[in-house]
Amino acid sequence: MLEVVLKAVARAMKLEEHVFLKGHGEEGEMTLRFNLYPCCPTPERVLGVKPHGDTSTITILLQDKDVEGLQVLKDGKWFKVPIIHDAAIFINVGDMAEIMSNGIIKSAVHRVVTNSISERISLAVFCGPH
Repeated sequence: MLEVVLKAVARAMKLEEHVFLKGHGEEGEMTLRFNLYPCCPTPERVLGVKPHGDTSTITILLQDKDVEGLQVLKDGKWFKVPIIHDAAIFINVGDMAEIMSNGIIKSAVHRVVTNSISERISLAVFCGPH
């Protein structure tokens, strides 16, 4: 699956199809993380995760199907990443993709906000060179 995604990202960015695969070498590394963001009575004062870029090449994210929380920074403003129903995945570009593309692709700065009504669960798979 990783090979298919990396080739597709390269093609979408009008780069040579194997640019990310070459950077990964023979084997890539995938790290899985389950995230639980509990309800927070003061979500305007508490972030689930502070603003950052992932160190991976790409991050494959399966978001909570009912609760929003992921936001991306674009042109100095924070935008909500909408919930994608029917088990769709969200792919985030990380620092290694920016390095491998010589800056053509930019690592996505993002954060997670908390919610006062419901907890939020997500599953992230970080894909990078071994």
